[in-house]
Amino acid sequence: MSKPILQHIIDSKKEGKKLLALLLDPDKVNLGETDTIIQKIKNHADLIFVGGSTVSHGDTQKLVQQLKIKTTIPIVLFPGDTSQITGTADAILFLSLISGDNPEYLIKQQLKSVSMLLETTLEIIPTGYILIEGGVETAVQKVSETKPIEQDNIELISQTAITGMYLGKQLIYLEAGSGATKMVSQKIIKKVTENISIPLIVGGGIRTKKQLKMAYEAGADLVVIGTAFEENNLFFDSI
Repeated sequence: MSKPILQHIIDSKKEGKKLLALLLDPDKVNLGETDTIIQKIKNHADLIFVGGSTVSHGDTQKLVQQLKIKTTIPIVLFPGDTSQITGTADAILFLSLISGDNPEYLIKQQLKSVSMLLETTLEIIPTGYILIEGGVETAVQKVSETKPIEQDNIELISQTAITGMYLGKQLIYLEAGSGATKMVSQKIIKKVTENISIPLIVGGGIRTKKQLKMAYEAGADLVVIGTAFEENNLFFDSI
């Protein structure tokens, strides 16, 4: 990709093009399977997100290095903490958990990462990260020690997204969580889309082609698929 990743996402939004990302958790990926993964997604995924709630720096770096050898699909770090930063990726979602009140994930982890980021050429993409109740307690809830916003509290979700935009975030990410049993509702996606001008990412709980289409129709600019592919590596063949 010749242009910066954020600009590609922004341009795609303007053009009405919907994007798809595969989320790979280094704790769950066998490095020997990367060839198969790339073959399954190469005609479908626009981006590869790499990250998880508990992985080590070494695991992340090894996975990114393997992927970079095998594909030109841009690789974006989706870090749970500073230990997962590696300069071998193309970009990093510089996440701030704006739906919670734990300062560790609002600003402290970000501050800890600055010295490492200054030593890389990663494209840094400020992202407002909003946890939405997904039917189960997810790993990110446990690690961040924050509660998700209930799906019926649409006004609070929308206002939190607007707040993120006003704070200068370049993307808003609505996250039901890895392993969620229900996706972020279309009502939520539609409401947020109507009230922000920056691109919207939606992830968690999307396990079928129908749900993927629902997220796009409601206004998601970029949808992230993780668990669905982990459970069925033929998922992308169906779309």
